[in-house]
Amino acid sequence: MSSVQVAVVTGSNKGIGLAIVRALCQQFPGDVYLTSRDPGRGQAAVAQLQQEGLRPLFHQLDIDDLQSIRALRDFLKEKYGGLNVLVNNAGIAFKVHDTTPFAVQAEVTLKTNFFGTRNVCTELLPLMKPYGRVVNVSSMVSCSALGRCSQELQQKFRSDTITEDELVQLMNKFVEDTKKSVHEKEGWPNTAYGVSKIGVTVLSRIQARLLNEQRKGDHILLNACCPGWVRTDMAGPKATKSPEEGADTPVYLALLPSSADAPHGQFVSDKTVRAW
Repeated sequence: MSSVQVAVVTGSNKGIGLAIVRALCQQFPGDVYLTSRDPGRGQAAVAQLQQEGLRPLFHQLDIDDLQSIRALRDFLKEKYGGLNVLVNNAGIAFKVHDTTPFAVQAEVTLKTNFFGTRNVCTELLPLMKPYGRVVNVSSMVSCSALGRCSQELQQKFRSDTITEDELVQLMNKFVEDTKKSVHEKEGWPNTAYGVSKIGVTVLSRIQARLLNEQRKGDHILLNACCPGWVRTDMAGPKATKSPEEGADTPVYLALLPSSADAPHGQFVSDKTVRAW
């Protein structure tokens, strides 16, 4: 079992994820794992960074596949005895003009962005070492989507006592409501991506609360963040930030010094805690 520190970035063969890996390779004092669903794309991204003189490592990870998550978990446990930094960046979004039925978009988007991210957390959070840092990449869209929810839903999503089970029930209800074409009547906004990222932000608040209750002395900090509107395959070429600028806040949270006790359980953009 090594004493080497280790960082993992999910969904990091391109875009913001790749920029986060690049920055961590430059600043994190340990091994940095670039992960992707497709080993070929992942290896190509590693080779690209190696040409820049960096030394990322690769591990396959498909966050939609529990076996894949558990394979990574077992690898980290065996090789490093745990994990120091986890950046949950993997996510998907349908294009605005995509003609896929909305109910299908809802199910597919939440499967990855919420349920996949949650599965990674369920398997890897117990591995976090003292002074570990967890960053769940959410989106400003989670705030605008929250504002378009009914008052009743907003209250639930802002609650300081909502449980993970209750959140899961709400996320499942959204998918079911879209299938019945009653989601707007039930108080949901018309954005699957937005609802999936509400889920990620609220999940982060719940996880931080549990860490306070169960592992207070370990000084682990866990936050959700918004990278901003970034020029990627997902957001398109008109976005205002480069991937490197998008990586700025996630990397800041991943590298919070061991002396820091905040932010924790917050929603952060441009390195600033935002109201939820």
